[in-house]
Amino acid sequence: MRGRDPVTDATPGPADSELQEILTQVHAQCAADRRGEVASYIPELASADPDHFGLALATVSGQLFTAGHAETPFTIQSVSKAFTYCLVNELLGPDELMRHVGVEPSGDAFNSIEFDPTTARPFNPMVNAGAITVVGLVYRELGDGAFEFILDRFSRAAGRRLDLDDAVYRSESETGHRNRAIAHLLKGIGVLGGPVDEVLDLYFRQCSIRVTATDLAWMSATLANLGMQPLKDDPVFDLMAVRDTQSVMYSCGMYNYSGNWGFRVGIPAKSGVGGGLVGVVNRQLGMAAYSPLLHATGNPVRGVAAFELLAEELGLHAFCCTKLGSSIFERFLR
Repeated sequence: MRGRDPVTDATPGPADSELQEILTQVHAQCAADRRGEVASYIPELASADPDHFGLALATVSGQLFTAGHAETPFTIQSVSKAFTYCLVNELLGPDELMRHVGVEPSGDAFNSIEFDPTTARPFNPMVNAGAITVVGLVYRELGDGAFEFILDRFSRAAGRRLDLDDAVYRSESETGHRNRAIAHLLKGIGVLGGPVDEVLDLYFRQCSIRVTATDLAWMSATLANLGMQPLKDDPVFDLMAVRDTQSVMYSCGMYNYSGNWGFRVGIPAKSGVGGGLVGVVNRQLGMAAYSPLLHATGNPVRGVAAFELLAEELGLHAFCCTKLGSSIFERFLR
């Protein structure tokens, strides 16, 4: 775990080894899946290696399990939307936030230029229109200090200092015409806080923060741990904001695949076109995957398949109706 404190001096027990074995087996089972395409609408993302595939699990007690390319860097992209929403919920409170962006699933693609016909707001903060609105609120509150605020909180959740991938940022900024169109429409209907150019620059920078699957596992474990970073005992996120964030992740985090996700996997999650995927098992662990091959919905093919297998094997679905009894995961949590 580069740049991090040792977790504990405890000797790993049998359940730890079994959990690592399950993760390794799931990785091996999904690695051969070659379906999907690498995102190319952002030119710099097109150079991602389609063979890269990493998995990571981080528990609220501070243990980490990895398989494959868990330390390979990539950009966070839309996974960032969940964490920034959590920060804005803390800054403004849920009532003020709801005046600008809703919490309903849209059923549309992530970059759809569609607003709720009843409220004239973006449907939710997990699609681009909602995420740009959220970033605009950060800029409205913090101005030129907004990016450092976001980067600092993301870094604290990851347990190490993160940085910006400048090449991806410039690629996004040069080609993000659809997001510019969305931002101008948001400004036109009075939803966007701050000037369009400055807000979009912040949005492109946020999406271009460099992470690994291990980083994302710790970040999602921080949400699972009620906002407290497991390794550092650092209160990164507000408790009630964490609750609201997980709720929206559950219903909207996987774009127009969110219904299938809730049915098959049943945990709050968020994906990104850079290949990242996070899942939150409340008060238990954070999950992360990295695989740049994407479904048409913008979700990583191997990451989705791996999370489905892990949810089934470990009984992670929120509405799991099987008795876990002496399962690996239940014994591991004791």
